[in-house]
Amino acid sequence: MSIDHKKITSLGALKQSGYKTKSIKDELRDNLRDKIKKGEETFPGVWGYENSVIPELERAILSRHNINLLGLRGQAKTRLARLMVNLLDEYVPVVEGSEINDDPLRPMSRYATELIKEKGDGTPITWLHRSERFAEKLATPDVTVADLIGDVDPIKAANLKLSYADDRVIHFGMIPRANRCIFVINELPDLQARIQVSLFNILEEGDIQIRGFKLRLPLDIQFVFTANPEDYTNRGSIVTPLKDRIGSQILTHYPESIEIARMITAQEADLDERQSESVYVPDLAKDLLEQIGFEARNSEYVDAKSGVSARTSITAYENLLSTAERRALQTGAESTMVRLSDFLGVIPAITGKIELVYEGEQEGADAVAEILIDDAVKSLFPEYFPKINKLEKKGVATPYDELVSWFFQGEGFELLDDFTDEEYKRALDSIPPLNQLVKEYQPGFPEQDVYFLKELVLWGLVSYKKLSKSRFSEGYQFKDLYGSFISGL
Repeated sequence: MSIDHKKITSLGALKQSGYKTKSIKDELRDNLRDKIKKGEETFPGVWGYENSVIPELERAILSRHNINLLGLRGQAKTRLARLMVNLLDEYVPVVEGSEINDDPLRPMSRYATELIKEKGDGTPITWLHRSERFAEKLATPDVTVADLIGDVDPIKAANLKLSYADDRVIHFGMIPRANRCIFVINELPDLQARIQVSLFNILEEGDIQIRGFKLRLPLDIQFVFTANPEDYTNRGSIVTPLKDRIGSQILTHYPESIEIARMITAQEADLDERQSESVYVPDLAKDLLEQIGFEARNSEYVDAKSGVSARTSITAYENLLSTAERRALQTGAESTMVRLSDFLGVIPAITGKIELVYEGEQEGADAVAEILIDDAVKSLFPEYFPKINKLEKKGVATPYDELVSWFFQGEGFELLDDFTDEEYKRALDSIPPLNQLVKEYQPGFPEQDVYFLKELVLWGLVSYKKLSKSRFSEGYQFKDLYGSFISGL
């Protein structure tokens, strides 16, 4: 039933319109049912959860449950909670001036009931848009019951000349003020146990108790909690009776494929328009960037319990483009393309986002980031070129012999950071066996991306211990693995 909210400004007009009150959980349920029937997307912009998290979330909403989203950092828990706002009715009526969004047809607060008693059908009402029906609190150890539930306000008591026995001296906290809203408490285990206990009655009976006042306020709230499994061991835990009162606990997860990870990064990366236009990123570079995250989640140096957030890839992608953009500005070029050597620029985005175990601390954060990049190269390499086995029979030819021999006979090969695109291409084209190898195994590879592929061959041969790579202040040098050692002798 559609009601013109602009024309209805009094309680009498609301009654005449035939408006029926609905709880927030029924609103969510009814609007979700409509969306599912019409085949509409319920949580747009959340990738990789289509067959796992979203169906569970939809079931929880249809069951009218309070929800706990349990997962490691950077798994879109808060985003899912915020997107639930789209399932609310566009507008709901509120008694004008009510602190706790009183429903005019079901007033709760003393203010609203007295106003309606005094003005009757002439009681003024306003309309609350769904975008204003979302409240969020990050649980930190300093959160108090007064913050969440409320407290007695002595200044209010003095100004209104009221005794402390009068419930009008109460100042409501965040939860009563979020009546008829979605209320999200992020990182729930960080709330002190006694504060968690104060949520029991709200979740089950709808009572709130403030400094000896027991107010029968049947609050109408959709609670969404988020928690990190790591928190259960490191900081606190969710007290059992509270867990018992949360209807559905839903496990979130990281993207399961590079394609999904790429979609998330492309959607979330905050790029300057000039950056997007002036820097070309080969598909292979995007795959390699996401592979770094997958390597980090399986690395012996990285704390798996802490997780590797999707923000790692997003910020790394921004750094990658900035590295190429900076080079273009220095060389005066209008545009440039991402090179594999530009991945040195993503290291600061990785080091700040990963928690290291003891072995990782021994290596150092920068060294671990470089290892992860090498591991990512090693993982992608066999998708494009013949696999390099650890043990190879002597005398058996491999596709890489000519290329390795070229390095053995030469003085090494340098790729400088400040090469213009022309110099960069010319340098890679100057290795005949490399050109031949790419032509043989990747004949139809996009021309614009082929130079990144050539660089991947060199980095791949280094990670498989066929060549050596060293970093100096101006760029990278590739050499034969043993040639430098022999020439030293």
